[in-house]
Amino acid sequence: MKNLFARFATKTSEWAGKPVIFILALSIVIVWAVLGPFFDYSETWQLIINTGTTIITFLMVFVLQNAQTRDTRAIQAKLNEIILTSHAENRFIGIENLDEDELKRLDELVAKAAKGRGETEACMTAEVVEAVTPKKAEARKRPGSAKTSKVKQRPLEKS
Repeated sequence: MKNLFARFATKTSEWAGKPVIFILALSIVIVWAVLGPFFDYSETWQLIINTGTTIITFLMVFVLQNAQTRDTRAIQAKLNEIILTSHAENRFIGIENLDEDELKRLDELVAKAAKGRGETEACMTAEVVEAVTPKKAEARKRPGSAKTSKVKQRPLEKS
């Protein structure tokens, strides 16, 4: 059932994002608006568009959220792999779990460090390290995220 909904959500979100679907929806609204004078702008005439758009919007929220969540998880996994296999700081893995204020502060610190020191040294400042691992995020800290040796591990690489 889970895979069936995932496939349905992916296909529906791809379908809904096409220009022809937008044109179809716009055409429906235009036809509805043109029919207004013929129905004397009645409550039934208004109810038709309100009910139709509400139902479609309600259902599409769940479909699109499912597709977006899966895409986001896939992107995070790819970014984590890039971080682990590059010279980037492993401390940045899992920062998507920080709260909004922590992420804002981290973003400001990295931008400040990048301007002042160049992008390659931006992540090495003490301020950035503190922002990435604040006290309340220590509990969420992943084991093995601190660098203990110069050898990089490739967790997804087959041996």
